[in-house]
This record gives sequence, C-alpha cells and structure tokens, in this order.
Amino acid sequence: MTESCLNELYNLVDKEKIFINEPMSRHTSFKIGGPAEVFVKATTINDIRNVIQFTRKNNMPLNIIGNGSNLLVKDEGIKGIVLKPQLTQIKIEKENNDINVRVESGVTIGYLAQKLLQESITGFEELSGIPGTIGGAVRMNAGAHGKEIKDIVEKTTYMDMQGDIHTITNKDHQFQYRNSIFIKEKYIVIETTFKLKSGNKETIKTKMEEFLKWRKENQPLDYPNAGSTFKRGKNFVTAKIIDECGLKGFSVGGAQVSTKHAGFIINTGNATAKDVLSLIDYVTQQVYSKTGEKIELEIEVI
Repeated sequence: MTESCLNELYNLVDKEKIFINEPMSRHTSFKIGGPAEVFVKATTINDIRNVIQFTRKNNMPLNIIGNGSNLLVKDEGIKGIVLKPQLTQIKIEKENNDINVRVESGVTIGYLAQKLLQESITGFEELSGIPGTIGGAVRMNAGAHGKEIKDIVEKTTYMDMQGDIHTITNKDHQFQYRNSIFIKEKYIVIETTFKLKSGNKETIKTKMEEFLKWRKENQPLDYPNAGSTFKRGKNFVTAKIIDECGLKGFSVGGAQVSTKHAGFIINTGNATAKDVLSLIDYVTQQVYSKTGEKIELEIEVI
C-alpha cells in the first residue's frame, strides 16, 4: 500500500487500530498464515463503513474475519485489507418467559454462553463450546450437538458493501447446512437477535459442562486446528470414512489427520498452510479413490 493511501486510511480509522504486515498466525486458531498487508480492528460501525468505502474508492481487496477459528490463511499472506469487526455489546430484553438477546458480531460464543448462564437463559447450551464469534457463527450457520444457529436467530442487522445498514428476519438468512446469505453475498454481520427462554441455572450449567466434556474427549483441543476440516456427508459420516481409509495420523510436514478425530486436521507445531492444503488434497483423493465419495471443505481458505 502506498504511503498516501495509508495516510488516507489513518484519517478514517484511529492509527492504533491499524497494523501493517500483521502475521495472520496471530489471528487464526490454526496458528498458521502469512502477513496481512493491512490489518484493521474495527471497534465501531463507522470504522467498518470507513474501511469499506476506502477499499472501494482505492479498488483494494477486502477480507473480513471473525475469530479466525474456521480459517486457513495461505503462507503468502493476504493482499489489501483484512478487517476484524470487534463490536462487543450484549443487550438482554425479557418479555415474560421469552427473551430476546441482541448480540454484536464481535462477541465470542464462549463469552455469550457464560453471560447467558449467569442470567439463567437457556437455549444456547449446545452451541456454547464453538470457538468463534457470533458474526462468524451466523455467517456459516454454525452448529453442534443437533442444534444450529438458525434454530434461535430472530433477526440480523448487517452492512452491505456500499456501507448501508439492513435488517433481515430468520427466513431471509437463507440458512442451510454451514451456509447462509452471508457466504453467498459479501455482507458484514453487525448484530444478531436470538430468541431464547428463561431456564434453571444449575440445569444450564450441567448441560454446558456435559458438552464441554464431550468436546475434550472427542476433539483434539490440545493442538491448533480450525474445527471440523470437512463438511458432513449427505449419507455418510466424513470422519468415519476418513478413518476407514486408514488416514488417521497421516501427516504432511507439520499437518496431521488427528488421531483423536479423523475429521480434524491439526497443526502439530510447525505446519504451513501448504502442508495443510497438501494433506487435504491427499485425504480427499484417497477417500474418493477408495469409497467413491467426494468430501467437501468446511474450513475457509484465503
């Protein structure tokens, strides 16, 4: 980015929110990724709008990330601007037993789950262990233990690439398995309202602890990863067929098919994005040649 461009950006967003050649390994749960040419932490709606309009005016690439928990960034890094919205307000509106919880996109799922526990609000427990932000979870219709974000969303407010604000109801999200309008269109989630209910605090706590115990026992939480690497099959369990193909523990460089859960690729300590992508290709090809099934990526590669 030219110095004049950078100075223009400094006039639009506080300088302390802007980072040059920022290693993306600091911003992904995989702990992998080359530098972002310019990385911006947006703490206000105006920050987001100013960055959008700046990139449009200067014909510059723009990538938006949440917690980086479903993301693989290539070793070459990212040209242009990476924008991380960090809007973190939570507002709880109670109407008898029905509760509307308005959550800004930068709030982490874990933080929201703890807040709801303290307020004795139920309906979010199954999702409580997902390691992402609310914006990312709505975007990909995140789910766990038989529940998806789509089951509790009332409405979402978002910003389009012109900087205009819109609000849509659940139906307009076009929710599908790990998909929504926010993947099809380049919209930025600002705030989502969840419809939840009053519950018993001890019951909520017990459920959350049970789901956390399950994750610890069944997922490789002790290694950097990006969650489930592959999507669930239409008529098969992806992790099961990867295991049946004898691929558990198979490695390329520092990337390995987890020995605990074959649906996860982990970073054993020094993996590059190239290692991960090579391993993904190998697993995909082996599964297809041995079973005839095509497996699809759940993680996003940028």
